[in-house]
Amino acid sequence: MQAVELPETSELLTFASTVEAGSIARAAQELGVPRPTISRRLARLEEKLGVRLLRRTTRSMVLTDAGEILLARARAVLAALRDADASVRRRDDVPRGLLRVSVPPFQGTRFPAMLADFLGRHPEVRLEVDTTTRHVDLAGGGFDVAIRATAELPPGLVARTLARSRLLGVASPAYLAQAGVPRRVSELSRHRCLAGFERGDRAVTYWPLLPRGRVRIDPLLASNDLQVLAEAARSGRGIALLPEPWIRDALASLELVPVLPARLGAETRVSVVFSDREFVPASVRAFVDAAVAWARVEPAFVDSPAPVPAQPPAPPRRGARARG
Repeated sequence: MQAVELPETSELLTFASTVEAGSIARAAQELGVPRPTISRRLARLEEKLGVRLLRRTTRSMVLTDAGEILLARARAVLAALRDADASVRRRDDVPRGLLRVSVPPFQGTRFPAMLADFLGRHPEVRLEVDTTTRHVDLAGGGFDVAIRATAELPPGLVARTLARSRLLGVASPAYLAQAGVPRRVSELSRHRCLAGFERGDRAVTYWPLLPRGRVRIDPLLASNDLQVLAEAARSGRGIALLPEPWIRDALASLELVPVLPARLGAETRVSVVFSDREFVPASVRAFVDAAVAWARVEPAFVDSPAPVPAQPPAPPRRGARARG
């Protein structure tokens, strides 16, 4: 069997740094090496792999498909090497270095203040925060920590629960007056449904049921933005399945009312997750602790959930006589 010449760490570091810097000149400056050295390392890496990684012009630099794949793996390899180096060199347990975090949108919360406080407490940490509804691959994407709403945890991850909530089917009174109040799960097939994205990257085609099971839906509107779905529901465009904390005010004001509350929905939780490994960097542990402390006092999480009102009664059928 012919031996395969593997990429060197310096080549992977040069490649990742060049992509992140956006140019060979800036990468050379950040790495402290001459520009020709950067070019030679990139050329050698492409020769070893037998593929083009970057398409370079005088004004731009674009990753190829192969480059996109390698970049994710290179970041994971470099992160693992940094962890290994830190486990040997650092014994003082001080949070330091680059910490990459993936979080969902937290509009109207104290999360930004928590981040600012975290940086103030840990001045040797550099923080990169990517806001997305997608469930990123921590290892493949080069992330250290993620906050996500999910009831399932992929293998190799550890989770600490920040909050528990419920997904609740809701619609506006105007929509239900026009389309009718569904009394059975099977009746959802004739209703307009407003759906979220599964794992943040593809439209949901099934809604969960209590205590178990699911029902197929054909969404009129699908979005990974909860505000879009809540506004569409308030505007009478259909039935949405939303986290109860997002719609407490709308429920209290009767802008929205529950739909099939005993059957439609699921219990869910918001968690901070990180890789299950023998050495967890001090920066990761510090961030997880900060997120847990923030969740304990965050009004969106700690406010007592409003009692879920009963489903509104069905309007009387036309022609039905009132009973005395």
